Amino acid sequence: MLGEQIGETKGKRSARRVISTDPTTVEVSFEDSGHMFGIATTGMGTYTSVVRPDGSIYGEGQGINMTQEGEGISWTGTGVGKFGPGGAVSYRGMLFFQTNSQKITLGSGCGAFEYEVDAAGSTTSKIWEWK
Repeated sequence: MLGEQIGETKGKRSARRVISTDPTTVEVSFEDSGHMFGIATTGMGTYTSVVRPDGSIYGEGQGINMTQEGEGISWTGTGVGKFGPGGAVSYRGMLFFQTNSQKITLGSGCGAFEYEVDAAGSTTSKIWEWK
């Protein structure tokens, strides 16, 4: 069940590279900023996307969000997506969080996400706690 929103970030895709053509697999890196668990953060991540025979996309990724005090919230995730106009991409999936911070409360440690990349490479994400 979805709980409260626990994160929202905006950023920019920083790199893309094709790592396979059979099946078509692309690696993407990005940087962003926003808030996670009620704390301002800056983050970065990398994910790989595999284009499936039906045209949908399956992705797996990992990253970290850092607080201004230097504490980290690391994550891994999986999702499914679809292409939009001009190369835009839209994903939905799950993230799994870890931290060694004494200040950050992760709740269940699991979140459902929406992740959008527009044709120019700008990113937005929203995350809700999965209870």
